[in-house]
Amino acid sequence: MLLDTASLYFRAYFGVPDSVRAPDGTPVNAVRGLLDFIGRLVQDHRPDELVACMDADWRPHWRVELIPSYKAHRVAVEAEVGPDEEEVPDTLAPQVPIIEAVLDAVGIARVGVAGYEADDVIGTLATHAKGPVDIVTGDRDLYQLVSDARQARVLYPLKGVGTLAITDEAVLREKYGVDGPGYVDLALLRGDPSDGLPGVPGIGEKTAAKLLDAYGDLAGIMAAVDDPRSKLTPSQRKRLDESRAYVAVAPTVVRVATDVPLPDFDPALPIEPRDPATLDELAAQWGLGGALQRLLSTLHA
Repeated sequence: MLLDTASLYFRAYFGVPDSVRAPDGTPVNAVRGLLDFIGRLVQDHRPDELVACMDADWRPHWRVELIPSYKAHRVAVEAEVGPDEEEVPDTLAPQVPIIEAVLDAVGIARVGVAGYEADDVIGTLATHAKGPVDIVTGDRDLYQLVSDARQARVLYPLKGVGTLAITDEAVLREKYGVDGPGYVDLALLRGDPSDGLPGVPGIGEKTAAKLLDAYGDLAGIMAAVDDPRSKLTPSQRKRLDESRAYVAVAPTVVRVATDVPLPDFDPALPIEPRDPATLDELAAQWGLGGALQRLLSTLHA
């Protein structure tokens, strides 16, 4: 089981009241919510291995070089948080180091690689896994990793993590008309304002799906632009033609990396805490007793 950790702690932060605080008054709603999320996921799905994948670089330079608008709207005012740092709620950012320390003390593998997003870590692990893979994320971009052949599917949280939309190839085809790799072409044509991807003007999700159905893939669509006999409408032909520069680089930006140089780590789900003393200190300092006990009881079961 691969966790898109930031996606989950954002959901925890907004799903658990910020009145949930440590003894010193510091909000710990994201920390406690994430611990409960992980406990519920382990309880419901019993994975043998679990990896909390992290954003060591949430906006890699190599992606920004290709599409400067990539996640640009998420960059906070430099004077407030420093250059090119992601704008996150004031009371969430201080909770991230606590989350990292707790995961380490519990013994849950936490993997992030400089220059890459969590999506890229997930892409590398999912692509090279030897057995079934469940990817837990609220990010539709990771639908591109869905593969029945590799037994890779996405578990998309609908309400907490107790209700998950299980996405396999059949679901992708029914909902979007594409398979996993085809989702990259669909996503870049459609665009994604939340990631600063402009897409091709005038081509939304339904139109993109119809074009992919008619011409196979992005290369087939662009070949149709140059074929006067193709059935593209004049408007579609014009907009695709004008978007050639974007279409040329977007696949590299949208497609997750599958060759990230990963550090050594142990993905085995721990039965006992790796560092009980540190975990006790963290539990006392941040008021995590109940959430931690629930998680540890589930891991030990």
